[in-house]
Amino acid sequence: MASVKEFSVEEKLLSLVRLQKIDCKLDEVQILKGELPMEVKDLEDEIEGLHARQVRVEEEINGIQEFIEQKKEAIKEAQALINKYEKQSENVKNSREFEAINKEIEMQQLEEKLCEKHIKDATEEIAEKARQLDLAKKAVAAKESNLAAKKAELEKIISETDKEEKEYNVMAADARQHVDERLLVSYDRIRKNYRNGLAVVPVERDSCGGCFHAIPPQKQSEIRLRKKVMVCENCGRILADTDLYDSMEVK
Repeated sequence: MASVKEFSVEEKLLSLVRLQKIDCKLDEVQILKGELPMEVKDLEDEIEGLHARQVRVEEEINGIQEFIEQKKEAIKEAQALINKYEKQSENVKNSREFEAINKEIEMQQLEEKLCEKHIKDATEEIAEKARQLDLAKKAVAAKESNLAAKKAELEKIISETDKEEKEYNVMAADARQHVDERLLVSYDRIRKNYRNGLAVVPVERDSCGGCFHAIPPQKQSEIRLRKKVMVCENCGRILADTDLYDSMEVK
């Protein structure tokens, strides 16, 4: 049975440094994109919401217009009944019939006035809805213009960095295969804890390259020996001596 090669601490550290530097390159690409992907998504969601609101207002306007037409028809019916009752009043035989017809005429006149009031109120409501619709359309136009600009900017960055990003992703996948499994778990955990994504840092000017906490001389000596993996007591990042860190180049 073939023996599994045991990597030295130095080799393990070199693998970690290589992975860190590749991930830093990928982070640089994401920094170039900045908040654009999120901004594009937010704008698309806002526009979708505005379109839905626009459709809703248009439906409300259509409903009010139908209501107005119904009231106009009701006015015509009331006027027709008024004409009918007025003609009937010419042939009444007694005061009781006359009063009954007059009452019907008054009721239809009241219905006519009520319908006219409904039409007036509904017309004012349509005017307000039309104002809301106009604002919604203007908001959509402004958002769509902004979205087009953001998309163009993002697409430009993607076109400029796509090839590079793909190459670094391939390199990162390969680099991860060469990192000790337990160290890889620690690396990923530490990397997620910090916004700058630095999990492996060099000792620079007697300090941790991540949090700038002072590293005691004795510990620096141990780090330079590369006999065991050392971490910063303050931030928990994995430490490497400057010579080892600088020896690994990623282009």
